[in-house]
Amino acid sequence: MILAVDTSGRTASCAVAADGVLLGYRMLYTQRAHSQILLPMAKQLLAETGHTVQDVDVFAAANGPGSYTGLRIGISAMQALGFAGGKQCAGISSLEGLAWNLCGRSGVLCACLAARKNLCYCAFFESDGIAVRRLTEDQVLSAEEIAEQIAAYQTQVMVIGDGLSILREYAPADYLEAPMHLRHQSACGIAMAAMRQEPVQPENLTVSYLQAVKIG
Repeated sequence: MILAVDTSGRTASCAVAADGVLLGYRMLYTQRAHSQILLPMAKQLLAETGHTVQDVDVFAAANGPGSYTGLRIGISAMQALGFAGGKQCAGISSLEGLAWNLCGRSGVLCACLAARKNLCYCAFFESDGIAVRRLTEDQVLSAEEIAEQIAAYQTQVMVIGDGLSILREYAPADYLEAPMHLRHQSACGIAMAAMRQEPVQPENLTVSYLQAVKIG
């Protein structure tokens, strides 16, 4: 059983999955601090699925890029639960989690999160309609550079994430936009990715910051 959380952006979400079945999911687009709502949300979701924290085998969290404060909250919460229960953890790229939201669509996916000004955190993936594989590493790119990479694939690319607003403003291009209900970071994507990743001990769960610094 996996308890997954994503606190890398303005949404806070948690998901419970076991044996390839999504048992429960909750997401809130919130102005409140993630620290106020994350653990109560997770514990309530577990209770509603008939489980407790003790039943969880792996605690998974988005580990970046994204909001520094949000990422620390999610990682720290999953670490604490892992330590308390003697269980393992998994850290998943926020961009990879986004891509897994669209694993049912075959084709090239561009996971894109707003960084600052015209910059985005970005990575490209490909889905066969069942699973997602990575095409590029997580990067900080300008909207113009992302548009160039989209064009280079010479196929219809679907973009997912709040970086869409930056692409629209700075570098309109020929791409598809992910539907509203799949566009934001989701603990469901984190859970699906965690099912395919070797878990680690809680002390090895760390935040992977990708600095939004670009010169020239």
